[in-house]
Amino acid sequence: MRNPFKSEDAAFRFVLGTIAYFALIVIASQIATWFGLVVFLVLTGVAVVWLRGGGPSPPPREHVEHGVVEDTWRILLLANQTLPGEHLRAEIVRMADGVAEDVLVICPALNSRGETRASDEDGARAAAEVRLAATLDALRGDGISVRGAVGDGDPLQALEDGLRGFSADAIVISTHPEGSSNWLERGVIETVRARYDVPVTHIVGNVMTVEEADPSSLTPDD
Repeated sequence: MRNPFKSEDAAFRFVLGTIAYFALIVIASQIATWFGLVVFLVLTGVAVVWLRGGGPSPPPREHVEHGVVEDTWRILLLANQTLPGEHLRAEIVRMADGVAEDVLVICPALNSRGETRASDEDGARAAAEVRLAATLDALRGDGISVRGAVGDGDPLQALEDGLRGFSADAIVISTHPEGSSNWLERGVIETVRARYDVPVTHIVGNVMTVEEADPSSLTPDD
C-alpha cells in the first residue's frame, strides 16, 4: 500500500494537526455545548478547504545554476541497490551519446529501517562504495566521463548535497518497482520533480517514465 504522505515530516504534521483539532473541540465543548459545535463546524470547514487545495501554495521550484563548464551535458545519477543494473548503465550511455558529458553518480548509504547502530551505518556505507566503484568502472569502460560519491542516507538530502557542487542539466533516479521501493513509497520522484527545475528521468527495472532530459536541447545559456 502506498504511503499517502510525501515525507515523515508531513505525516508528523498531520498527526499534530489531528490532535489539535480534537483537543480544541473538547475544550470548547467543556465551555459550552453550542460553542463546541461551532468550533467543530469551523475547524471541519477549514480542513475541507485545505484538503481541496486551499492551503498555502507549494514553495517555488529551486533553480539549478548552469554554465560551470560550457557546452557540457551534466547528468546527476541517484541510485542505490539498482546502481549496477545494465539498463541504468545503458540509459546513461544513451544520454551521453554525441555530447561532452559530465556524469556525477550519488549512491546514498542506506540502512534498513531497523539498522541504526554505528556498525550498521558503516556496513551500509561499505556496500554503497562497492556498488559505486563497480558502476564507475563500467561507465568509464564505456567511455563516459564520470565521478561519484557516497551520499547521505536520505536520498533527497543526498541529491541536495550533490547539487550544491554540480550544476546538473538532467537528473536520473533509479528505483525498485512500486511495492518494493521505499523511495517511491516516500514520494521521492514527485518531490524532486516539484522541487527542481531540471528534467528528471525515473528508471524502474527496464521501464522508464519520463519528464526525460534530451541533450539536444542544450543551449549556450544552460
